[in-house]
Amino acid sequence: MKQADAYTILSRRADFLAANRGLRVARPGFVLLANRNEGLGRRAGITVTKKIGNAVVRNRMKRRFRALLRELLPEHGLADTDHVLIGREGGVERDFDKLRIELVAALGRARDGKGDAPRPHNRKRGPRK
Repeated sequence: MKQADAYTILSRRADFLAANRGLRVARPGFVLLANRNEGLGRRAGITVTKKIGNAVVRNRMKRRFRALLRELLPEHGLADTDHVLIGREGGVERDFDKLRIELVAALGRARDGKGDAPRPHNRKRGPRK
């Protein structure tokens, strides 16, 4: 794999917020956000919140997601698109082959423009901790 075929890593908060305005495809182990980025190439980012577990669990999930992105984005990723994987509760215990199949399916749905319904913005949140 040549470096030109790979992807660059999202690191700025603004890029993650922009990706949140794009297409959302939910799967049991993760949520994929895909948003066009106006010619900046194929980019990817990973988010795993503290709700998922302690630092060891979160880092393990991020390592698994990085491996999936490294393997699948060059072939299945969308050109000139930001891809963000958000870890979900059961994602770290999920079988790696299932995650791979789910990511390929999610990227296919994103390519076809078949995202999930947008989340309601007026939903009440619980008390802050």
